[in-house]
Amino acid sequence: MNTIRDPIAALLGPWSAELNLYSIIFRTVASAVLSAVIGWERSSKRHSAGFRTFIAVTLAGTIVMMLDIYLNSMFGSKLFLLSAAAVISTARIATRSLFFSSRNQIMGLTTSVALWSNGIIGLALGAGLYTITAVAFIALLFCLATLPAFEFHLKNRSNHFEVHLELKNSLNLQNFVTTIRRLGLNIDAIEMNPAYANSGLSVYSIAISISSAELKKYKTHKEIIEALRTLEYVYYIEEI
Repeated sequence: MNTIRDPIAALLGPWSAELNLYSIIFRTVASAVLSAVIGWERSSKRHSAGFRTFIAVTLAGTIVMMLDIYLNSMFGSKLFLLSAAAVISTARIATRSLFFSSRNQIMGLTTSVALWSNGIIGLALGAGLYTITAVAFIALLFCLATLPAFEFHLKNRSNHFEVHLELKNSLNLQNFVTTIRRLGLNIDAIEMNPAYANSGLSVYSIAISISSAELKKYKTHKEIIEALRTLEYVYYIEEI
C-alpha cells in the first residue's frame, strides 16, 4: 500500500495511499458524498432504496475494506474476509428491494443492482483505489440518470411489448383479441390478474408482438395503445 500507483492518489500525496487518520477520514467522507449523489438520484424517482440506504451500504463497504487492510497488516494475512462478507450481505439486502407489483411486474431491479454496485464502489474506495472509484461512480450515475430515456426509446420501437388491460366485462376479451389481430398484432400470451378479483373488472397481462410491417415502421407502442384505448369496452390499458 506504500507504493502510489493510483493516479488520483498520486495527485493527493503519499498519505492517501496509506491507511492513516487522514486517509480514513478522506475515504469515509468521499464514500458518504458519492453514495449520497446516487441515493439522491434514486430517491428523486421514488425508488424503493433511497438516500440513506445508499449511504449506509457504501459506508459499510468502505469501512470493512479498511478494517480488512488493517487486520491484514497486523497479522500478516492476505484474507479479505470482512469484505467478502460485505459483498454477500449487500447482495442479500439488494434483493430485498425487489417486489412484485399488482400487475405482476418485478419492480426495483435497477435500484437493487445499483445498491449492490455502490457496495462494490465502497470497497474500492476503502482500498484506496480512487481512480477506479471515480470512474465507476461516473459510469453508474450515467447509467442511472441518462440511459433511461434511451432505453425508453428502444423499448417504444421494439416489436414486442406487454400491456396491462382492464376490460369492463370478461365477455369482451374475444372482441379485443379479434381487434388486435385485425390491426396486425399477435398475442403471445394472456394471463388473468388475480389481484383484481371481485373488482368488477376483468384484468389481464397480455404479451403482444407486432407482425404488420407498416406498424413496425410507422407506429410506436404509445400510438398503438392510444388506438386500443378508444375501444368502448376497454376500461383502461397501459404498457408495462
